[in-house]
Amino acid sequence: MEIVCRQTLRFGDFELDVADCVLRRNGRPVRLERQPMDLLVLLAQRPRQLVLRADIVATLWSADVFIDVETGVNTAVRKLRQALSDSPDAAAYVETVPGRGYRFVADVEVVRGAKSDPALVMIAVLPFENLGSDPERQYLADGLTEEIIATLGQIDPEHLCVIGRTSSMAYKGALKSLAVIGAELNVQYLVEGSIKGEGALLRIRCTLIRARDQVSVWSTSYDREPISMLGVQQELSTAIAAQIQLRLSPDRLEVLSRRQTRNADAYDLYLRGRMLWNQLTPPTTRKAMEYYTRATDMDHDYALAWAGLADSYSSAPMNGDARPSDVFALAGEAAAQALRSAPDLSETQHALGQVRWQLGWDWPAAEAAFRRAVALDASSGWPQSMLGHVLSQTGRHAEALPLMRRARELDPFSAVHHAMSSQVAFQARDYVAASEHARQAIVIDPAFWVGYMMRGQAHHQLGETNVALEALATAARLSGGNSKPISLRGYILARMGMLKDAHDVLGMLGDVARNRYVPPYAMALVHAGLGESDAVFDWLDRAYSVRDVHLVFLGVDPKWDSYRTALQFGALLERCGFTQTC
Repeated sequence: MEIVCRQTLRFGDFELDVADCVLRRNGRPVRLERQPMDLLVLLAQRPRQLVLRADIVATLWSADVFIDVETGVNTAVRKLRQALSDSPDAAAYVETVPGRGYRFVADVEVVRGAKSDPALVMIAVLPFENLGSDPERQYLADGLTEEIIATLGQIDPEHLCVIGRTSSMAYKGALKSLAVIGAELNVQYLVEGSIKGEGALLRIRCTLIRARDQVSVWSTSYDREPISMLGVQQELSTAIAAQIQLRLSPDRLEVLSRRQTRNADAYDLYLRGRMLWNQLTPPTTRKAMEYYTRATDMDHDYALAWAGLADSYSSAPMNGDARPSDVFALAGEAAAQALRSAPDLSETQHALGQVRWQLGWDWPAAEAAFRRAVALDASSGWPQSMLGHVLSQTGRHAEALPLMRRARELDPFSAVHHAMSSQVAFQARDYVAASEHARQAIVIDPAFWVGYMMRGQAHHQLGETNVALEALATAARLSGGNSKPISLRGYILARMGMLKDAHDVLGMLGDVARNRYVPPYAMALVHAGLGESDAVFDWLDRAYSVRDVHLVFLGVDPKWDSYRTALQFGALLERCGFTQTC
């Protein structure tokens, strides 16, 4: 196999292939005209250095070409900033040095001799269309799309990379051409499909399309009764892989043959649960739990349903302020059942990692589980992102950042991966990058409250309190009153000297706590902003006693820096078991 060597410059979410003059963001090509591209190469190869306007003119235009220098340079800079989503007022990449020139202010990583494998096939499974008049079948179309993505991703991870579910689903109902979609996702192949009712049967159509010329290289259709749908995804993914001329490993196919239940009703419930879980809101998560539970009641060895249930339980305290004691045992039992049924599924190891990390506070075990999940399905962004998060919270930021970048490459339209990248950058004290990742999350999903939460904490550290408070107000509204944006708002108000407003936040949280669980960490954070040390440690002790999941941030969150020298703080980290990792 021929291996091609390249030189790549990495900065933020971008990669610049200098030899081929190709700029990519999260793995997707960014269109840039020749002169802005030449300007980018010039600036990025001299990071943090002043590049004079005269040097720019000499590089971008030959001596015998007459141009309006001011207009030409300004136009190239403007187009470059547009491509980088940069702003002259708050430059993350191209900084203006008035009257002299420009400076590339982002950190640049030079990758020399980077190896690219031409045998690696990139493929995207576009959302299957529900062509019938029954909207109830939409969950079936979405579920089939997701299962084909997951199955393809686990067939041959070394040679086949599958674009993540969120990015594929972004094209549901899109009017873009296949050529445009292929270019945006940077893939060689696209899979299109549909489901349509034909009397008592469902007709499933699937086509494999070569992206570069939109040629259909393979097509098939299946007529199935609804009760036999659960095996169709494996038939399709195996056939697609064969068409791309991959060598299928018999042992991997054996694992995949055990991936799904043989109970059609349990499979149907699982698909409904996945559709709801993917919305990542407290109400839909609770409903997803119901469907997963019913699926496991029908098939007690259904590993995917158990894994989905474990994920739902373990994330509920963070996403929905659930009481940890209400879900700890349930999450652990669900993960254990998934392991007993199918330990070699990526989803099973991912679920185990979630429980070990957020509820068990056993971070070495969580890291091992997430690494196993990545090995089992290198095309899934979720375990990459979770592993990066755990490493970041143990202070290993240099190891975490490439994993977050890979998660975004695998699923570039996932608001969750961008938001988690913001959190990891924030924990690494790179607040400009944290702000940019949060902005991307909001652009992808303007109703995603976590993106606004990340934006709020980043801009507070950047000294832009008005921006932070506005973002947190939006986060609180969209989240249905989650404690995190509310308590952070109280903390910021206290640090601004608005003591009455901060105490009002404490009063509001206290009123809410009369009717439902409020994490003690939220109260501790507001008191930290007020500088009330006794109250801070009283509430942190309460947080420890109830296994408050938010304590996992203590080791790396800059808001706690002023308390790190206190003996009580070190003792608390030791009780939590965080001292060996932070």
